[in-house]
Amino acid sequence: MLYIIIGEDRPGSLEARLAARPAHLERLTQLQQEARLILAGPCPAIDSPDPGPAGFSGSLIVAEFASLEAARAWADADPYVAAGVYAQVTVKPFKKVLPA
Repeated sequence: MLYIIIGEDRPGSLEARLAARPAHLERLTQLQQEARLILAGPCPAIDSPDPGPAGFSGSLIVAEFASLEAARAWADADPYVAAGVYAQVTVKPFKKVLPA
């Protein structure tokens, strides 16, 4: 089943985010190689594809996991969590309708 993972950044966490980004992307690449990643990306803190020093307000990941517990465990092990980037992480089941 698909799950959404929404990470909300702590204020002032851009430096920690940038430092942890390679490890974060490595885990996402593994999901992609396993054909389990639907989409992933950050939410710019301002209305710009390159927010510069304004940074990001969080991230969204949609991926396939065996269960809600597996999705939560994967999210809990994210390098952004370990680095203190995220203030909160929400994991929910997701049903994709469109595009088909």
